[in-house]
Amino acid sequence: MAKFTVLIWVLLGLWTDVVLGVENGQEAPYRIHTLFSVECQNYFDWQTVGLMHSFKKAGQPGPITRLLSCTEEEKKNYRGMHLAPTFEVPSMSRHPRTGDWYPAINKPAGIVHWLKNSKDADNVDWVVILDADMIIRGPITPWELGAEKGKPVAAYYGYLVGCDNILAHLHTNHPELCDKVGGLLAMHIDDLRALAPMWLSKTEEVREDRAHWATNITGDIYGQGWISEMYGYSFGAAEVGLRHKINDNLMIYPGYTPREGFQPILLHYGLPFSVGNWSFSKLEHHEDGIVYDCGRLFPEPPYPREVKLMESDPNKRRGLFLSIECINTLNEGLLLQHAANGCSKPKWSKYLSFLKSKTFAELTKPKLLTPNSIKTETANEQQVIDEPQKPHPKIHTIFSTECTPYFDWQTVGLVHSFHLSGQPGNITRLLSCTDEDLKRYAGHDLAPTHYVPSMSRHPLTGDWYPAINKPAAVLHWLNHANIDAEFIVILDADMILRGPITPWEFKAARGRPVSTPYDYLIGCDNVLAKLHTSHPEACDKVGGVIIMHIEDLRKFAMLWLHKTEEVRADKSHYATNITGDIYESGWISEMYGYSFGAAELQLRHLISREILIYPGYVPEPGVKYRVFHYGLEFKVGNWSFDKANWRDADMVNKCWAKFPDLPDPSTLDRTDEDVLQRDLLSIECGKTLNEALLLHHKKRNCPDPNSLSNSNEDTAKEAVSSRKFGWIDVSNTVRTDPVPVKHSQESSLPAATDGLFGSFRFWVIVLWAVSGLGFVAVMFTVFLGRKSKGTKGKSYRSKRRSSYSGFLDMNGRERLLHNAESSL
Repeated sequence: MAKFTVLIWVLLGLWTDVVLGVENGQEAPYRIHTLFSVECQNYFDWQTVGLMHSFKKAGQPGPITRLLSCTEEEKKNYRGMHLAPTFEVPSMSRHPRTGDWYPAINKPAGIVHWLKNSKDADNVDWVVILDADMIIRGPITPWELGAEKGKPVAAYYGYLVGCDNILAHLHTNHPELCDKVGGLLAMHIDDLRALAPMWLSKTEEVREDRAHWATNITGDIYGQGWISEMYGYSFGAAEVGLRHKINDNLMIYPGYTPREGFQPILLHYGLPFSVGNWSFSKLEHHEDGIVYDCGRLFPEPPYPREVKLMESDPNKRRGLFLSIECINTLNEGLLLQHAANGCSKPKWSKYLSFLKSKTFAELTKPKLLTPNSIKTETANEQQVIDEPQKPHPKIHTIFSTECTPYFDWQTVGLVHSFHLSGQPGNITRLLSCTDEDLKRYAGHDLAPTHYVPSMSRHPLTGDWYPAINKPAAVLHWLNHANIDAEFIVILDADMILRGPITPWEFKAARGRPVSTPYDYLIGCDNVLAKLHTSHPEACDKVGGVIIMHIEDLRKFAMLWLHKTEEVRADKSHYATNITGDIYESGWISEMYGYSFGAAELQLRHLISREILIYPGYVPEPGVKYRVFHYGLEFKVGNWSFDKANWRDADMVNKCWAKFPDLPDPSTLDRTDEDVLQRDLLSIECGKTLNEALLLHHKKRNCPDPNSLSNSNEDTAKEAVSSRKFGWIDVSNTVRTDPVPVKHSQESSLPAATDGLFGSFRFWVIVLWAVSGLGFVAVMFTVFLGRKSKGTKGKSYRSKRRSSYSGFLDMNGRERLLHNAESSL
């Protein structure tokens, strides 16, 4: 009886705890719902398969719902309704009011619709919001993460710099409450109800604020307002007074190294990642119907035993294991989905056997939260550090130029884009000049500069080959500069940076540089490589952008120079079918010098096609290229640009010089999406160059072009008049160099004039008046006799000399002004 009484009291105590917990808003929150937002596309279908499979595999509690945003037209051909429990929401990809194309807005719009129209939303306490491109490794339970009502848990998005500047002040009344968060969100349903409408409206607000899309304001490396939805969330949360518990340990990007002692339970494969020579980028599968293609999987990654041999550091090795776990889980989900679709059993393979093995099951069993992983920080307690394990290595960016106007305007463009891009570290121009060139050179202040002796004319052979200055300059810099960076990024001057190029994102490491493909270097595959390197099999067809560890560069630079000299001297193998050089002039010897020098050290490159694009080329869908390389002519409609046509144009020293105005993007033909995206990128490149020149001229304090006298018509008339009198103001003459003469170019080069003597017509009238008076004086002397004639003649000659000396003085002043302008 006593035992029974004790049992009754225990049960009553537990019941009391539950009741009190409910009253305090801290009840055992068993009702949890997971949401993710997608659209009716193959791209989201394979992501859905991966997320749904990992949801079941991880043992995530509660139901999951896919918020599917589709137009009625899209739904007619959509095949994936069976892939997940689905709640259909109207598509807002094309905004119904503004017409703006912005698919990311479907996330907050879909959540608002679900809250208003789904019965599930009335039967839930906690909501976990994920992105489709995620793999769940273990249960995500908000109460275990420390989420409270009014205090959601979220992952850290450190690049949302707009929380700290004018953007937050413009878009929320509480900028001090703006948290840099996103990715993983776990919050109470009441908080979500308060937040969701504000999330949507703030997204619209930021998206429409085009005046503040710049990278230095938003942190968006593309400056296109693409992360407006993320700011919509942060500003909306600030507006309703939500402060987040920020956890930077729960979610990790595959390819990143996890912090020691932490167990990520969410993989976000939003960025490209690689393991050895294998790599994966979701953007390469934008139109991939792999869900409906029986038996087809993503390329298999290395096996665990192979990964163990790649990396000795246990924590970095753990990061590689996370990368292969991500893709293997995706492939396992695809296998199961193919079976559910009615596909026949696939043929046996080693990889399929591995996916069904106990080893794989053990590696991917649900992960439980560790004490370290559930530690959170509120934004007002401690600044969260955006580092995967330790501070990122220092970077230094370099590029090589010569003392010519051609390289000066390229320098202005590259340095301007460097500052806009958010590229970490410093930038240095390697300036190759002769002593004579330096005496005349006026562009010393265009960039931080390391001066290098010119090798354009080879000191031993006399060969004229300016391209050799690149490896020679890098070698000189290494030997003469104090360099504290661990990684060096090498660019060409004719490039525009669109975003940061970092070794941690593109997976560069010591012994493993990263570069971009130069497929036309066919000499890597033929006799040329066999002649010039002892390891032709290690010859990579790369160039353009290089990310290399400083120690690799120190070993490699001398070989780069020597191999360049060697290939340049091998004139018997200049033929196009051997080198790929269509001019057969040995002009790309420096590129082969790089590839052969790297092969000699067996430096194998990670080759990325997502770093660089030539304007005028059609971009791959979804790829966010980091660099424009405008080495080739490109066109948009009737507008075109070829850097070679501006070889002698002094765009830097001539006030307000700029390139021809580009077409308005709104006028482009939008019937072909590939052509549209190609042209938009071309316009962006040209526009950035002109913006750079405009800022440069402003910094030089060039006179206001609106205040300069004389229209083009007046200038033409004055030039005609001046020729009649035997002199021409050279600042208005057409140059004889091969620069394309277009109206936009001509009007962008206004000539400065003397405010006092600025009108030719005034002086012509004065001259004719004086001449007329002189004629009258001559006639007058005829009638007054010799004595009077002599006196007045003397006066006449004096007046005449005075008149012409005034004219000549004016001409001298015009020349003086022109010379002064040229020296600016």
